[in-house]
Amino acid sequence: MASRESSVFISRLKNLPVLDVAGDQLGRVRDVIVQRRVDGRPPRVKGLLVELFARHRIFISMARVRNVDPTQIVISGVLNTRRFERRDSEILVIDDLFDQSAQRTDQQTPAVVFDVAMQTTRVHEWELSEVAIRESRPRAFGRRGHVTILDWDEVRISGFDATFQGTDHLLAEFEDMKAADVARELHNMTPERRAEVAAALDDVKLADALEELPEEEQVQLIQGLDPERAADVLEEMDPDDAADLIGELAPEVAERLLNRMEPEEAKDVRRLLIYEDFTAGGMMTPEPVILAPDATVAEALAKVRDAELTPALACMVYVCRSPLETPTGRYVGGVHFQRLLREPPSTLVSALLDSDLEPLQAETKLHVVSRYFATYNLVNAPVLDADRRLLGAVTVDDVLDHVLPPDWRGTQLDALSAQTNLGSRRSRGRSVSRG
Repeated sequence: MASRESSVFISRLKNLPVLDVAGDQLGRVRDVIVQRRVDGRPPRVKGLLVELFARHRIFISMARVRNVDPTQIVISGVLNTRRFERRDSEILVIDDLFDQSAQRTDQQTPAVVFDVAMQTTRVHEWELSEVAIRESRPRAFGRRGHVTILDWDEVRISGFDATFQGTDHLLAEFEDMKAADVARELHNMTPERRAEVAAALDDVKLADALEELPEEEQVQLIQGLDPERAADVLEEMDPDDAADLIGELAPEVAERLLNRMEPEEAKDVRRLLIYEDFTAGGMMTPEPVILAPDATVAEALAKVRDAELTPALACMVYVCRSPLETPTGRYVGGVHFQRLLREPPSTLVSALLDSDLEPLQAETKLHVVSRYFATYNLVNAPVLDADRRLLGAVTVDDVLDHVLPPDWRGTQLDALSAQTNLGSRRSRGRSVSRG
């Protein structure tokens, strides 16, 4: 049973102002975009359709939504102002579901969809939870039918539950897969089918899968996309992964895509491209967790709880003088999150700095970096310039990406596919023997 307290009815979101974290209004909500999932689970909420100005409508992912209340919606991050183009697998709740014929699963009374509610399942993740239906039979004296609120699985909406095939069904299966599993599926497809599915995937899902694919397949996919779409996908990738991919493209293609990216996102990627391959600068991410010297343990722990951080990035926080975006002001030091967990919340992070953690230089070569990680049992290490400004951080997965053979991703995906196929054959064999 869905929790009535945690549900948000989508009719109440329409026309709400959308603000950034500074309180400036960006636009207004026009609809909510969802995607079906397999096995009868409620559709996942992908994001909001927001109108900025002159009827210019854009997509904002739910991952960027920080607060939803009765008067406004607050988002964070860089706003992608590319005009919204609906994909075949996407459903607009207000446009597509409101006023559709509907029926309760336990009775035959005709009804229509009056409203639909959504609720959070995890941080920044939402799904449809309830449907408000109105009886469509006229009542006495012309009064409208009674409205009933039911759980999503207690209602059948006309046209929505029809069997969906091909790419649409595949995308629904991808929804709850890990990025490596989506990459494995893409890897096993023909180049033509891979391009078809990639064109239908949403930007975030495709970006995550691209990071797990062999370089050759990454290049094929990104070059096969419309340049505007390719730039959007690159923006969703981690800057170091985007820089690695762009570095594999022809210079004129790379420059064209960088020019189409949002300036702030492109700036991070361009900065990484100036460093040589197989150096700390070439491997680092420019977005570690950075705090001011007067930040407390409570503030640091709030930062590392961000669901968008990878575990490797979340394990260290760095204290720097202003500015706090890379390249920062003077680097002060770093603290491992385990130390933060052992200290009172009001303690200043700058009082807990690890004095034994010697930073890397941007020019430090891979063989030195790998020995450095092994010697000090590190997962994350700071990278400084000659003026002791923090440029970014190298994580252990960045090191492994460069230490392993160039074709390791393809080999790993082939091995995973073989395991999956073997498991499937064994399962079928057991099924036959039981019969």
